[in-house]
Amino acid sequence: MTVKITEDMKFSPAYDYIDNGVEHGVLSPFETKEVILKKGQQIAEGFKPLSCDIKMLKDVPVKLRDGVTIYTDIFMPTTDEKFPTLIAWSPYGKSAGTAPRYKNLFNMLGMGNQWNSGLTKFEAPDPAYWVAHGYAVCNPDMRGIAHSEGNTTMIGSQEAEDGYDLIEWLAAQSWSNGKTALTGTSYLTFSQWYIAAEMPPHLTCINPTEGLSDGYRDLAYIGGIPDTNFIERLAVNHVSATGAKREDWIKEMKAYPLASAPLWQDKVADPSKIKVPAFVVASYSSTLHTMGTFRAWRELGSKDKWLRIHDRQEWPYYYDEANIEELRRFFDHYLLGKDNDWLDTPKVRYSLIDFEGHDQTDFPAESFPPAGSENKRYYMNGKTRALQAKPDAVDLPVKYQAGGLPGRASFMMTFDKATQFVGYPKAKLYMEVDGYNDMDVFVWVQKLDKMGNVLSEFVIPNHGAAMQDFSQEGASALRYKGSWGRLRASMRHLDNKVSTEDIPAYSFDRVEKLAKGEIVALDVVLSPIGLSYKAGESLRVVVSSKDELGAVMPGTPGCTPDNHGVHILHTGGQYASYLQLPVMTTPVVKHE
Repeated sequence: MTVKITEDMKFSPAYDYIDNGVEHGVLSPFETKEVILKKGQQIAEGFKPLSCDIKMLKDVPVKLRDGVTIYTDIFMPTTDEKFPTLIAWSPYGKSAGTAPRYKNLFNMLGMGNQWNSGLTKFEAPDPAYWVAHGYAVCNPDMRGIAHSEGNTTMIGSQEAEDGYDLIEWLAAQSWSNGKTALTGTSYLTFSQWYIAAEMPPHLTCINPTEGLSDGYRDLAYIGGIPDTNFIERLAVNHVSATGAKREDWIKEMKAYPLASAPLWQDKVADPSKIKVPAFVVASYSSTLHTMGTFRAWRELGSKDKWLRIHDRQEWPYYYDEANIEELRRFFDHYLLGKDNDWLDTPKVRYSLIDFEGHDQTDFPAESFPPAGSENKRYYMNGKTRALQAKPDAVDLPVKYQAGGLPGRASFMMTFDKATQFVGYPKAKLYMEVDGYNDMDVFVWVQKLDKMGNVLSEFVIPNHGAAMQDFSQEGASALRYKGSWGRLRASMRHLDNKVSTEDIPAYSFDRVEKLAKGEIVALDVVLSPIGLSYKAGESLRVVVSSKDELGAVMPGTPGCTPDNHGVHILHTGGQYASYLQLPVMTTPVVKHE
């Protein structure tokens, strides 16, 4: 049986699968067979020649517990030894490493394609590297994708059960050493939280590298504000050669607008159930993944877990040669039983960003936030627009026209000494709206240099003119602009079971519209930071009616705020709005 929650799902026809050996990669034409890919072979022009012989089991059928058959490609050494398997679970085509859409994407990012063999499923490990080091790599087409049977679902218990079944099937194969791991970035991390929580007996360890952990809060309704555009972009990956249907999140958002709906509850990961060793990788900069990755890390039930916070976008990080070698130390220890030095790796390594070309990475710590991080409130002064240590005794409201010019209000402070912030920031805002019954509020913490210029940094290799255009008011996952958060006022209710004084969390189970003259407290959770300021530099917090960071990726619009009338931000007395920041009481210094 498929899982019961599928009865609540809304489906639409999948997109047509074009099986021409181009659209979905040169190895995509369907044929169940075994083939030897020879050392030195180039899968397609522009890709790295293979460094060893590889046995490819192509379009292998795997029957799931409900009788549905999915197909997978498996790459492995040509030796007779038994080996562990790395699994890349996602809806992205198993043979699409040479597909034009991915070649074009990596060229746009400035990475090119020479870093991989062309066997690499999107956001997944490169089989050529891992096979050369004694691993098998499994690239499945999940249910409903390409020639796999069934209808495609997107995150939740159906994918979790399917992933469980694939893991147990792999472990039972004659060539397997009985150990498996999940790895990959973005969607391939999103799926790891769910599959690993099912606790497949032969799942040995996981490597979540930046991925959301809650379908409602991290994707469909960030801050309670609906955003369908990026979801529509994801849906085009749901292609079928069998006439399958795809789960349609846009229809579901209309049918189930609150997070309390069973469908959305099924898309909340429960990392506390995960007990296998986990090497988690995060960044401060991903407007799509940062919140969910850190949340999952905090909740993770693994006794042996590591967190590394880097300073790049996930794809340049994941495919960096040194980082691949480090990941192999983790896998070698748990999957090959090698007595290496992995267990000496610090439990947490965090970064300090300065937006001026001098980021410092891999500060060791026992936790995040690290020892020495202390939350401090900086109160907003409605008259001077300063951030200050103590609140004003009298409230002085600041007003701006929602959606107008400037459509925002900001507050600043300039540092008289070097200052570092590492941890979880938040904003506490007392607000009302004149002329409407709701408001979408966007908060952005910036760094300004000594001349007052707003700073940001690219987290991809391409810094060219076109990328400047895309990322100036968009492509926010590719250019880090500072900590951010957003909240719809009518969705402000806190979830008392999850929310803490330092990290707000919302129930999103009710709509509480604003009455005329009603002042409400908005606890806005902001993305984690590791940010350094020198003396003379300034911090600016922007409270806006617009999503000023813009959409996640180029070519995709961001959310459309539901804002009208005048927003009023209160700044003193009993309505002392403030920005809370995790300041390091003793500045950390990198020792090489």
